[in-house]
Amino acid sequence: MGADTRVKLLEGALRTLAEQGIAKTSARSVAAAAGVNQALVFYHFGSVDELLAAACRYGAEQRVALHRDRLAAVTTLAELVTCGRELHEQERAGGQVAFLAQLLAGAQTQPRLAPATAAGLDLWTAEIEKVLVRVLAGSPLGEFTDPVGLARAVAGSFVGLELYEGVDPEGAVRAFDALEQLAELAAVLDELGPVARRAVRHRLRRTGKG
Repeated sequence: MGADTRVKLLEGALRTLAEQGIAKTSARSVAAAAGVNQALVFYHFGSVDELLAAACRYGAEQRVALHRDRLAAVTTLAELVTCGRELHEQERAGGQVAFLAQLLAGAQTQPRLAPATAAGLDLWTAEIEKVLVRVLAGSPLGEFTDPVGLARAVAGSFVGLELYEGVDPEGAVRAFDALEQLAELAAVLDELGPVARRAVRHRLRRTGKG
């Protein structure tokens, strides 16, 4: 029963934060969404901040687990962009974007939320990093790209596009189109013959030294 109540509170916190915003998220509002007594918020988590931190980790774990197999099937950068576009639609429709936006905003003024928010984002970043390590292996770009840093850039871009779409839907579409064009360029590089690939590597090395 205790575990069931805990999950109800976590899911209630996710709904409340997404629907009402962090300013209106309280023990009372979360308990109402979960259908339990508000005293249970403090019994299970100690404070509303701790509940929100736990909800962030819980929500990210649920979403990453849901999409892990899809990400594991990605074999090219173009497929990764296509996958990102599909996840974009699903996450936005499910309210996860609104939840993340509220957590990011809350972390600016409530430092205790920052580690949990970062941990939630790190779960996504770790999955993206696995994909990048796999798809860049053997590619000319793989020798000159840091998968760890690139994974964080991709995750940051994804979050930014999710939020950006709320004010400029057409701009978000064009951003995804541009990413697809870059992925197509990477595919062209991968299809080059050995002489051309050596020339690309040589040019990239010279650029890197500059």
